[in-house]
Amino acid sequence: MGVVSTVLGFSGFGFGFSAGIVIGYYLFIYFQPTDVKDVKVRPLVEYESTSMDAILPEIPLWVKNPDYDRVDWLNRFLEMMWPYLNKAICRTAQDIAKPIIEENRQKYKLESIEFESLTLGSLPPTFQGMKVYVTEEQELIMEPSLKWAANPNVTVVVKAYGLKATVQIVDLQVFASPRITLKPLVPVFPCFAKILVSLMEKPHVDFGLKLLGADLMAIPGLYRFVQETIKKQVASMYLWPKTLEVPILDPSKASKKPVGILLVKVLRAQNLRKKDLLGKSDPYVKLKMSDDKLPSKKTTVKRSNLNPEWNEDFKFVVTDPETQALEINVFDWEQVGKHEKMGMNGILLKELPPDETKVITLNLLKTMDPNDVQNEKSRGQLTLEVTYKPFKEDDMEKDGVDSADAVEKAPDGTPAGGGLLFVVVHEAQDLEGKHHTNPYAKIIFKGEEKKTKVIKKNRDPRWEDEFEFVCEEPPVNDKLHVEVLSKAPKKGLIHGKETLGYIDISLADVISNKRINEKYHLIDSKNGQIQVEMQWRTS
Repeated sequence: MGVVSTVLGFSGFGFGFSAGIVIGYYLFIYFQPTDVKDVKVRPLVEYESTSMDAILPEIPLWVKNPDYDRVDWLNRFLEMMWPYLNKAICRTAQDIAKPIIEENRQKYKLESIEFESLTLGSLPPTFQGMKVYVTEEQELIMEPSLKWAANPNVTVVVKAYGLKATVQIVDLQVFASPRITLKPLVPVFPCFAKILVSLMEKPHVDFGLKLLGADLMAIPGLYRFVQETIKKQVASMYLWPKTLEVPILDPSKASKKPVGILLVKVLRAQNLRKKDLLGKSDPYVKLKMSDDKLPSKKTTVKRSNLNPEWNEDFKFVVTDPETQALEINVFDWEQVGKHEKMGMNGILLKELPPDETKVITLNLLKTMDPNDVQNEKSRGQLTLEVTYKPFKEDDMEKDGVDSADAVEKAPDGTPAGGGLLFVVVHEAQDLEGKHHTNPYAKIIFKGEEKKTKVIKKNRDPRWEDEFEFVCEEPPVNDKLHVEVLSKAPKKGLIHGKETLGYIDISLADVISNKRINEKYHLIDSKNGQIQVEMQWRTS
């Protein structure tokens, strides 16, 4: 009887299970619910902001705002480096906190304050996007959007009067939008002198605080009070336009600011070697400071004279007297062909006593290699009068570079009532030549002409060349003529140099404002622009 009941039981289960599947499938196929509506597909732009937040609560900024760039590579970098950054940041924080803790320990008569544990957790910050601003100044501005939901374990043990208290910070959340400015940009690694950090809006900071194991943030009213206090304190210190300034380099050294002036008077030369087959040589002298981007200065040419006298004065700005030298070259002028070098030498500035005039006679050499046997031949002598005048310490402090917009004073020796017109040709954009584009800029001021270097095959050249013009009086009624030309290639026998555009800049605004840094549309150019910075420096 038991066997029969068992068989019947299994048969009934099998029949019931099979019948249930068939009936369920039939109901699922043939009976559709009447309250289900077809899904409407709409583009995201048709949704309101509240609906979008409900559908996608975490939308990256680079999706909502096209001017934000994706920085997935940076988040990936932080993820890989976070275990090491975590340890380095915690170690640095402990080193900074030690003197502060010690000062407060003695002040409040505490036995000890120690970190029982200090870690920022395993979750790195995440950058939702980054906005980068391009300005005409020597700076780089970035605005990242930072979100950090961290799992730190910061435990501090305080001992006082025989008692021990443990304070722990957990579950940290920080949402912030800082503005990071690197300025001024300098030609010395890491290529910026200061980091300026400010907050564009009040940050959101949330964390758990435990004392003796109890959550203090659960006390009614305390959580909101702590939140508002943190926001107010951080905003009062770093909310834009207030900034946190982190110095990286000494700007005066990094950007090679002037520390003095070198006065040079080329007096005469004696017993120069004859270079021409017929007749005597036509010598002139070229002078230049080492590590200086300014073009060389030249004396006049003395025709058919191997013992010329010039008595011509020159001034050079000194930026580093410990390493700079005055480079001297004597050439034989040729009407056709390359000018032939007659000799060379140099004067180290560190060997010149300050504020003392010295008359120096130099033997002209073939090369500056002291072991070169060719230097044993006599090539004549050159006599100069040199004076190094360093700037005074108080003048340099007053003139210190606290801002990228600061305007320096003119060097000593500038005419009284006049000044120094300092011109920087930064870059040009969208230049276009008919047959070639090898641009350079030509600057003409009161008949004095100076040129930048030539950059080959480039429609957007960047020169960063500096020029100085000494003025007897403020040039309020004068104009600065800037012309961009394209130099013909060596093989360009058919097409010579081309004019790519020009601009005439009135200097009245420069005199009144002391400094102007703008982009100008080039005349006779379809889209060409040039950026020129001008400073008026007075003593």
